[in-house]
Amino acid sequence: MTALTRRIRRASAIAVALAAGSTLALAGTATADPGRPSVRAGDSAPLVTGLYQSAYSERNHVLWATSAVGRPPVTTSRLVKVDPRTLKAEAAYTPPVTSQETGAVEAVYGVAVDDEHNTVWTTNTRNDSVAVYSQRTGEHLATLPGVKHAREVVVDERHHLAWASGFGDGSIVAFDTRTYKEKRRTTVEGASPAGIAVNEHTGTAYATDLAHDRIIEVSPRATAPRLIPAGDGPISVALAADGRTAYSADQAAGTVSVIDLRKGAVTKTVPTGAGTLSVAVDRRSGRVLAANRTAATVTVVDPRRGAVVDTVTTGANPNHIEVADGAAYVVEKSASGPEGQDLLHRLRLGR
Repeated sequence: MTALTRRIRRASAIAVALAAGSTLALAGTATADPGRPSVRAGDSAPLVTGLYQSAYSERNHVLWATSAVGRPPVTTSRLVKVDPRTLKAEAAYTPPVTSQETGAVEAVYGVAVDDEHNTVWTTNTRNDSVAVYSQRTGEHLATLPGVKHAREVVVDERHHLAWASGFGDGSIVAFDTRTYKEKRRTTVEGASPAGIAVNEHTGTAYATDLAHDRIIEVSPRATAPRLIPAGDGPISVALAADGRTAYSADQAAGTVSVIDLRKGAVTKTVPTGAGTLSVAVDRRSGRVLAANRTAATVTVVDPRRGAVVDTVTTGANPNHIEVADGAAYVVEKSASGPEGQDLLHRLRLGR
């Protein structure tokens, strides 16, 4: 973690308080431990159509969300700047046009924030690339090709790297966040890298291999990747605060797997709900949150006990979960807004 990020986190912890300002109340909370609830009812609001992922900026206290509508040629896509207190869009930026003939744009899907350099990184899955935008102005700064079916991106601010998963060719690619130059490329033949996380202390990246039920570990000190077992259909991954444990969202099984990275083994498998698609860690409590797309729920897991402690019903098709400042932000693809928009949910997290 950089000195800038540490200062921002301290300031945010003191200054930021979540305020109610959205239009809907999130309902349907079922608490497994009513004496000490892990999730409290929050708020929901319609945002835009075609929501995919979100990422939180501590520097600017902004939530960035991606949206893309339809199949190629995709002509409607936006990078949306959201006020996390009101859940309202402050601005929306359209990616560059890639075809004057069809009106296709460089549609954005995955997203990560680089607060050290005040930028947003996106994956442009259908264009086999990643892109960089200014957080200050929304200006498109660069498109970096060569990441086939780029799915997710994560930023290591400490080492000035952005890591992207190339689902289409088994690649995990690192770019310099200052120069945008490619710094490292690791390819595992036959793999399908999907979710990606990074340990900023060690500089080690971890990507789920959806095709082979494993995690691909790429260490700066190793010449070859290490392959670690995961759950059934791992599509998303998050790390514990100490970097010793990984948690995979297992889409095929509807579970969260707890993985000891030192031993290279799954130690617990926790059923969470059908179609588990995204996973995140609440670093204050150490608990793990999973968005279950088919079940239309968010599940809170105590990884030490290997048990579910809370479940919250969302709208249909929750697609991604982001945890920041005592809240979980869930984007879902229900098209249930008054004009067919997808919804953004904010859940307040207990300690």
